[in-house]
Amino acid sequence: MKRKRAGYLEGIISIVVNIILFGLKYWAGIVSGSVALLADAWHTLTDSVSSIIVILGMRLSGKKADQKHPFGHGRWEQVSSILIAALLAMIAFNFLMESIELYKEHKAANFGTVAIVVTIASILAKEGMAQYAFYLEKKSGNKAVKADGWHHRSDALSSLLVLAGIFLGNYFWWIDSLLGVLISLLLLYAVYQILKESVDSILGHRPSPELIEEIKTLIEDYEQRDLLPHHFLLHEYGNHRELTFHIKVRGDCSIDYAHEIATRVEKLIKQEMDISATIHLEPYEAQ
Repeated sequence: MKRKRAGYLEGIISIVVNIILFGLKYWAGIVSGSVALLADAWHTLTDSVSSIIVILGMRLSGKKADQKHPFGHGRWEQVSSILIAALLAMIAFNFLMESIELYKEHKAANFGTVAIVVTIASILAKEGMAQYAFYLEKKSGNKAVKADGWHHRSDALSSLLVLAGIFLGNYFWWIDSLLGVLISLLLLYAVYQILKESVDSILGHRPSPELIEEIKTLIEDYEQRDLLPHHFLLHEYGNHRELTFHIKVRGDCSIDYAHEIATRVEKLIKQEMDISATIHLEPYEAQ
C-alpha cells in the first residue's frame, strides 16, 4: 500500500469515528453528570486534530522534488509525527495534573449505566482504530500513521481509566487518581518512542543489519567479483531513500573501470530495492 493513500485512508476514517465517539461520550457525560467522561469526550476530539495533521502531512510530503528540495518533501511525515507527539505529550501532562489534583481533593469518579456502555464501546472502537493504524503502517511504512495509532490507543487507555473508576471507585476512592498517573507515564513513553523514531530518521542512521546483508548479497550475486562494501549510511525522505556507502576495489583498476562498477551497482540497487545509492570507491589498501 502506498504511504500517501494509507495516510489519507486512516486519517479520514479516524475523523469520522472520533466525531461519532465524541458525540456519544459528551451525551453520556451530560446524562450521567460525569465530569471525567466529559473530559474524555474532549480527549477523543483531539484525535480528529491529529488525524487532520496526518492528512496535511501526506498532502505536503506528496509534493515532487524541486530545485530547493532535491530529495522531495517526504520528511513532512516525520514533522507530522513530531506534531502528533507534542499533542500526545500535552494530553499526558494534563492527565497527570488532573490525577494529582483529584487525589489532593479526595474526589472519586461518579458514573452511571449509560457511561458504562458508552465507555466500553469507546475502548473497543479506539483500540480497533489503533490496530488498524498499526496495520496500515506495516503495509505502507508511514510513520505518521503509526503515531496516530498511538493517539487512538491513548484515548482507549483514557476510557479504560474511566471504566476502572466505575468498578473500583466505590472501594478505593483514590484508584482513579492512581490509574491516571500510570496511564500518563505510559503515554509519555509512547511520546518518547515516536520522537526517537522520527528524529532518528531526520538525522540519518545506519541501515538495519538485515538491509546491509541484503545489499551485500545482491552485489555479490550480481558482480561475481571481490568487492568489499562497507560504511553504510541511510537517509529517509518519506518513500524516497538515499543510501551512501564505500566499496573497496583493486588498486590497479582504472578510473573508468571503477566508475563503471559503481554505476552498475547503483543501478542494481535502484532497480531491485528502489533505493538511490551513492558509492565512494577506494583501493583495498585504504584504511
